[in-house]
Amino acid sequence: MTQVNFIKGSMSYLILSLLEQRGKMYGYEITKTVKELSQGKIRLNEAALYPTLHQLCAEGWLDTETELVAGRLRKNYFLTSKGKKETVTEIANFKESLEALLLIFKNGWQHGIETS
Repeated sequence: MTQVNFIKGSMSYLILSLLEQRGKMYGYEITKTVKELSQGKIRLNEAALYPTLHQLCAEGWLDTETELVAGRLRKNYFLTSKGKKETVTEIANFKESLEALLLIFKNGWQHGIETS
């Protein structure tokens, strides 16, 4: 199965959406969940994930809590109150953008326009 090229800049929306749905998650859990939900078509690597998580924390959208699990510290990420408010708007705007792109592709194919 081929891996989908991930749209640059969309990782933050993906993270925000998951945290909105699930409450709190740790890094590996995010990567595992994305892989499962996309049926293996999207695989996040840690080199891209953690800078995005840190950026969202710096912007005040996420916060962290650390817990001890099986003798190891685990950092969980969750939406702040600011993050909860902004996520609703940002996810709606992102979905609207994706729908617009799909319309362009669909209409291009219907009219015999090459889209690749």
